[in-house]
Amino acid sequence: MVLIAATVCTKSGKALVSRQFVEMTKARIEGLLAAFPKLMTSGRQHTFVETESVRYVYQPLDKLYMLLITTKASNILEDLETLRLFSRVVPEYCTQLTEAEILNQAFNLLFAFDEIVALGYRESVNLAQVRSFVEMDSHEEKIYQAVRQTQEREAANRMRERAKELQRERLEAAKRGQPPRSQMSFGSGFGSSSVSSASVEPIAEKLPTTPARETRPVTRSAMKLGSRGTDADSFVSRLRSEGDIAATPVGPAVTTGGASGARSDQPALNQKDVHLRFEERLNLIAGRDGDIQSFELSGLLTLRISNEQFGRIHVHVDNKDTRSLQLQTHPNVDKESFRSQGVIGLKQAQRPFPLHSDVGVLKWRLTGANDDKLAPLSVNCWPSEGANGSCDVNIEYELEQDHLTLTDVNINIPLPSGNTQVVVHQWEGSYTQKGRSLIWSIPVVNAQQKTGSLEFTVTPAIPNDFFPLTVTWTSDTSLALLTATKVTQAEDGSPVDYSQEISFHPDKYEIV
Repeated sequence: MVLIAATVCTKSGKALVSRQFVEMTKARIEGLLAAFPKLMTSGRQHTFVETESVRYVYQPLDKLYMLLITTKASNILEDLETLRLFSRVVPEYCTQLTEAEILNQAFNLLFAFDEIVALGYRESVNLAQVRSFVEMDSHEEKIYQAVRQTQEREAANRMRERAKELQRERLEAAKRGQPPRSQMSFGSGFGSSSVSSASVEPIAEKLPTTPARETRPVTRSAMKLGSRGTDADSFVSRLRSEGDIAATPVGPAVTTGGASGARSDQPALNQKDVHLRFEERLNLIAGRDGDIQSFELSGLLTLRISNEQFGRIHVHVDNKDTRSLQLQTHPNVDKESFRSQGVIGLKQAQRPFPLHSDVGVLKWRLTGANDDKLAPLSVNCWPSEGANGSCDVNIEYELEQDHLTLTDVNINIPLPSGNTQVVVHQWEGSYTQKGRSLIWSIPVVNAQQKTGSLEFTVTPAIPNDFFPLTVTWTSDTSLALLTATKVTQAEDGSPVDYSQEISFHPDKYEIV
């Protein structure tokens, strides 16, 4: 090993932040640091000093020292280059080079040190890459929170679908003049709280998917059936508050080993012993002219192993994305193997992956602005003022990435406050008015059905009333062109059967 430790210390040898890259006792590193001030000579102009066993390479930082402890066999020129990078990293995270500020930023400094040196050897990184890697938060807590939020969201979607099924049963029973079966079963299924038939608002009827030229008035009173202020969402919220949410969600899509990207309706309960999950989140803000003001895509690949015989495996990942995608592997993953071959495996080959837990092994990030090619879906809203204070609004969408398939696309359009009248002239999919919003729903957007439009008139209104628009969807295809090609045993390279799940959704998608 070349580099033993990196330390920010005082001139008296007191360590403020110290990172050891080889195994050693606390007493040993404290002894090395205590010997450092005694070796310093006043007026000395050198940047290193040697003892019988180690070499100290240092650089002053005001009243502190950036100190590297190396073996005497290390290359002094490389040590000095590494020292310069360490000395630039410290001011990057510390606004003032004082003891209090160093202690306050200790965790960020340690993370940055780990990106510069691995197992005693210098990594081929620069300051910009170190800053980017540290900002990507490689904590297990982030992984746990991401998995938990996904489970809660999928459970809420399942309950919403169940609410729609119960509503359809109630409507069919009402047509036949019979009480719905679901109404009789609520008392025993959800405790003592009773749910009346009027507590669930009917879902807006599905309209033809082909454009129809007709004038259909939409008012708040016309779109509200049932008691005021209750709808399917409030029903789902009531079920959630009573705690009746399944702990294990059903994934949107599971594909089996070898057929990467192929879809199947196989539930998550039938996962293979090796299960991969690709999850992507998107934050995008676009202007009214279609310009991208803010874009950030973050992705996470988690691995779950349920059988100990598959603990030592390699996951082969193919990256066909030509954009500036930032990739980061888990600290325990062999970075060099991933960079050269696209193989995810542990640094210590004899150690297995953890069993029965979702382990984040790869992260990716894509950012940018003023690049219209990054957006997966473009939405254009054209409001124009008409006669008598009315406003004619034309909205169209277009899929920009043909490899994507977006489902349950909802475009939420704000409406002006007050007593307004909405008349819809042309649409694809379906629409419904909820409060001060018009929600336009499209079941599927893909390469075969990539465009659609909505036209309506609002009286009274002005163009600014219809912004910002928000867009939501779910998808079992990913925006980044990252795919798992195969999974093999680490010892002999034999193939391993695996399942795969892909999820892509927006955290924030606004047209302002």
